[in-house]
Amino acid sequence: MRSRAIYGCAGTALAAEERDFFREVQPWGFILFTRNIHDRAQIRDLVESLRDTVGDARAPVLIDQEGGRVARLRPPGWRERPPAARFGAIYAEQHEVALEAVYLNARLIAHDLSELGINVDCLPLLDVPVEGADAVIGDRAFASDPAAIIDLGRAQIEGLMEGGVLPIMKHIPGHGRATADSHLALPRVATEAEELSATDFVTFRSLNTCPMAMTAHVVYEALDPQRPATTSPKIIRDVIRGEMGFDGLLISDDLSMNALDGPLSVRTKAALFAGCDVILHCNGKMDEMREVASEVKVLDGAGLRRAEHALSLLSVPDAFDPAAAEARLAELMSAIGQNA
Repeated sequence: MRSRAIYGCAGTALAAEERDFFREVQPWGFILFTRNIHDRAQIRDLVESLRDTVGDARAPVLIDQEGGRVARLRPPGWRERPPAARFGAIYAEQHEVALEAVYLNARLIAHDLSELGINVDCLPLLDVPVEGADAVIGDRAFASDPAAIIDLGRAQIEGLMEGGVLPIMKHIPGHGRATADSHLALPRVATEAEELSATDFVTFRSLNTCPMAMTAHVVYEALDPQRPATTSPKIIRDVIRGEMGFDGLLISDDLSMNALDGPLSVRTKAALFAGCDVILHCNGKMDEMREVASEVKVLDGAGLRRAEHALSLLSVPDAFDPAAAEARLAELMSAIGQNA
């Protein structure tokens, strides 16, 4: 039986200690970072080694491949992809052009990932940025207009899924107002609940059939002044599962981020108690993973149902011509003065 965790690993190949650990704790999935990337053959071998430890050829292997600043696969091995805001700028002028462009871009990202055996991308980013917020979101967001984010996010989800890659919408219930980078500190948002519901939450509510979502390490004072969303039973129950109607697999953001305090065992216990189905730990440090694993239980019940539903949506991609897609994307972007 698999456990309610996703872990990273330290290098470009599994060490014996990592193999033994993953075989022992049977995580639901794995996540790759730049430190795990060298070339295509090496990534395929690493992905196969990770899945071998849990005896599951379709075990989720995640990556953050957004485009712009957040991309683990980079030139010269892979083409650089535009940040989301570029598609938002196109959308402001020509909706249909933007929707086709963002779909093709996502389809091409999925093609890159599928070739490597990676089957989950931490996209789309549905946060609604506001003026004065920390730059950690910035051009990673499509736009500041929720309607534009919904349209573009939906097209991005379609492009990924038709390319055989599952999407994770983030950072639920919304990171766009945060005045600090949650990698470094805990953001607090003082906006009234009614305004959050009318703006920040709309994008997630509208795309609530996305099979997976990743939480925000952000305190929303009007909802729960004591805890960030990741560890707040009230926000997960009342907002994410309640108001937003999200019944997909809920994954925490990385528990090693500095927004959270206390020992990792406590963070893990708090996130799972709050209602996260699966926790994410990214840095590949063995001592930390062991501490996290001490509080991780078996994935069962509603969490298992949600996980199995998500994986049931994995499809074999239809025939796809990446060269033709690249050419069409370049044509769309150049038509309004953007480079693909």
